[in-house]
Amino acid sequence: MATMNMPGTDRRHIPERRTTSSGDRLGLKMSVVDYIAMALLIIGGLNWAMVALFSIDVVATLFGVMSPATRLVYLLVGIASLYGIYLASRWSARPRL
Repeated sequence: MATMNMPGTDRRHIPERRTTSSGDRLGLKMSVVDYIAMALLIIGGLNWAMVALFSIDVVATLFGVMSPATRLVYLLVGIASLYGIYLASRWSARPRL
């Protein structure tokens, strides 16, 4: 008669499931400030594309030419670009897989 292993003795190893995302494991976890900076960089890039392609400055059209609001948007996009340089250096310094 064939013997059977008891259910508790023949256990296969099942890898532990973790809830961390792949971006977190790679050191790419982004904070709220990172997302705001990226959004401002995208807005600024699209505005410059509109200036280059159609000679339309969307920010100046919305807020007025060199009004305080327009200058504030330009300042925030400039700060976001400096922060983007920091992000790029942080991401490039992460260890490779």
